Amino acid sequence: MTQAHILVVDDEPDIRELVRDILEDEGHRVSIAKNGEAARMQFTASTPDLVLLDIWMPDVDGITLLREWSSGGGLECPIIIMSGHGTLETAIEATRLGAHDFVQKPISLAKLLSIVNQALEADKKGAKTTASQATHSSEPIGSSALMQVLRSKAEQAAQRQLPALISGEKGSGRENLARFIHDQGKLEGAFVVLDHGALVAGGARDYLNELIEKASQGSLFIPELQDLPDDALKALGQMLEADSRTLDCRLIASGSVNMLELARDDDLLQQLYFRLNVLPLQVPPLRDRPDDVPELVRFYAEMFPNQQDLPYRPFSVAAQNRLRNHPWPGNIRELRNLVQRLLVLGGEGEVSVAEVEEALQQNPPATGSAGASHPPFFDLPLREAREQFEREYLVYKLKEAGGSVGRLAESVGMERTHLYRKLRALGVDPKTAATSGGGQK
Repeated sequence: MTQAHILVVDDEPDIRELVRDILEDEGHRVSIAKNGEAARMQFTASTPDLVLLDIWMPDVDGITLLREWSSGGGLECPIIIMSGHGTLETAIEATRLGAHDFVQKPISLAKLLSIVNQALEADKKGAKTTASQATHSSEPIGSSALMQVLRSKAEQAAQRQLPALISGEKGSGRENLARFIHDQGKLEGAFVVLDHGALVAGGARDYLNELIEKASQGSLFIPELQDLPDDALKALGQMLEADSRTLDCRLIASGSVNMLELARDDDLLQQLYFRLNVLPLQVPPLRDRPDDVPELVRFYAEMFPNQQDLPYRPFSVAAQNRLRNHPWPGNIRELRNLVQRLLVLGGEGEVSVAEVEEALQQNPPATGSAGASHPPFFDLPLREAREQFEREYLVYKLKEAGGSVGRLAESVGMERTHLYRKLRALGVDPKTAATSGGGQK
């Protein structure tokens, strides 16, 4: 990497010298400042390429400096916050002001160098990290032994351009793990996700060709492999058989925990399963790693204020403990939605255990609960049930969008071209569905 000018600001001499020595060994030019005022003067005299900034200093604290330097509408260089006494509130404030990252002391030098290189590379490309982007990290969250092993396996898998198959329960974070593998592999191309809703009967091969072209030099992620229709399974299998050596994108698929059992009863799925299951990874359900729950709660309690301007509310210890002991049938997705609901509908101050209890009681029962009511299409075969749900869902969302397919595409997260295909396949006429309740069935 090209030599960069890095300013290290810390009131502890040992840390300043250690960080300077490490960075100079990496070929960077390093300036040091022992307090906030010295940092302010150096920053004004010559803007560095990157700043490592301590929070707690005897004269001017790091947050005050960060606020000054971002007051012009943005930071002139990436800033990485360092703190031995950091709180979640401090980290949120730092990221809101544009800090690239937040590093806890005692500092892991390997992690620090990785973050420094990432920040310099992003700045060189003109892609400075914002607070909202910082909350989109693909790294799976959790310090439990299960997650440490999973991350290690994913990092190993990322170094090999081989197909990977991620199994796990719905909502457990399989797509996020796929993004992590893609990011760790440092691929030049994009991470492209197959949209089941865009698969139209007879058009699977064209759609797959389109996705593979978009994912050139990147990754194509195929969620819920077991739910692909037969023509898509067949087309994908043929493409792998013919083009496996020349395919210029990485294939990552996800499936249910009983994928192998399902594959035994389906020849097309079985062939594809064994082609993609070169690097198998299994994401544990959240109930098997309760120690990760407080970390996930803190992550989403920070993410939503950054992304959606919701009020920040810390969760009391009692509330976190109650959440640790919840079985989480919906996994991380359920936890994420619960945190969001509490921030939207709650009051001020700490989230109490009583609020958590009330929110958990409002959660829908786990699928298969005795006596649970279910929509009529639950009694249909899977394909017919899916079509009926999709038709009713899209008509409902189309009414919300006032009949605008453009707004509908934004609302449901589909590209407009694929959305038109899906509407045609379901017999939904956008011109009449918004007022009459749907198209032909």
